[in-house]
Amino acid sequence: MLRRLLFGLIIMTVFMFGTGCQRPQSNVEENESPPNTVEERNEQKTEETAWTFPLTGMPAKEKAMQRAVAVMINNYPAARPQSGLHKADIVYEVLAEGDITRLLAIYQSEQPDIIGPVRSARDYFIQLSNGFHALYVCHGWSPEAQTLLKSGAADYVNGLFYDGTLFWRDRSRKSPHNSYISFENIKKGAEKNGYAFEEEVKPLPFFTNDLTNTVKATNIDVVYSKRSYAHVHYAYDGTKYVRSSGDELTVDRETNTPIAVENVFVIEATHRIIDDYGRRDIDFTSGGKGYLFQKGTVQEVEWKNVEGRLLPYKSGVPLGFVPGKTWIQVVPNLEQVQYE
Repeated sequence: MLRRLLFGLIIMTVFMFGTGCQRPQSNVEENESPPNTVEERNEQKTEETAWTFPLTGMPAKEKAMQRAVAVMINNYPAARPQSGLHKADIVYEVLAEGDITRLLAIYQSEQPDIIGPVRSARDYFIQLSNGFHALYVCHGWSPEAQTLLKSGAADYVNGLFYDGTLFWRDRSRKSPHNSYISFENIKKGAEKNGYAFEEEVKPLPFFTNDLTNTVKATNIDVVYSKRSYAHVHYAYDGTKYVRSSGDELTVDRETNTPIAVENVFVIEATHRIIDDYGRRDIDFTSGGKGYLFQKGTVQEVEWKNVEGRLLPYKSGVPLGFVPGKTWIQVVPNLEQVQYE
């Protein structure tokens, strides 16, 4: 009798412990794989990676609502090295007077602490800026640019009116090569003038081009004149095009960061001298020939002005940019460009 009772107690104990072990296991499985958990995680992951910066195509943590800002950057030899160029999404290099080029740096994905030296406006740079509905930042202006800006052609902040307040002078450099501004001060200038500083920026085309029939091009030379300071060189390092100017690496003044970009787009546009000072008019509306350098290759392309933006086409079909930064070199004649 006693043996039967002991045997029954053992059976009940085993049963109770067995079912007790099963319940935690069941709960773990339910907690790890409840209905829709995997779908929710996929949706969350998709949402996190859905955003990209509109002018670089690079991933963003959230929808980018920073308005584009276009700053006129001095490229005279005495103004080098410049500040903040390494954080520009797009840079246009275009002749101003003589063989001196000026740079239009367009910022959206990054906001440098220091930008400059800032230089005076030209009307065709305002046209390029307006292709991005950018806030235009300059220090001074040509007569044509003054007429455009005063007529309301673009929102702008001009150092002529904020010298010593929003803009400051670097005493280690001589005027007019020493005017600087911060992104924070640009924002203050926008607020002073009642300009919007947040808006949705229309993205550039970013997609994979067919590079099977392209020509290898790992070294690019753009020659604006016989003088060495007017020579631009790009060397492809396997990922990006590293820029030099005047036989010196183009770097950021404060951080010594080299300028390295994913796209080099060279376009040929008609240039015309319009006054005794040597100022130019440049035709950015008619389109023309160009070269598109990507991933160590080159394609002969056409360029078109699409809503103010200069974009590459081939046989009438639009081409995409490689995600990353872009420099656009504007020349009077493609014969000024050599590559190998």
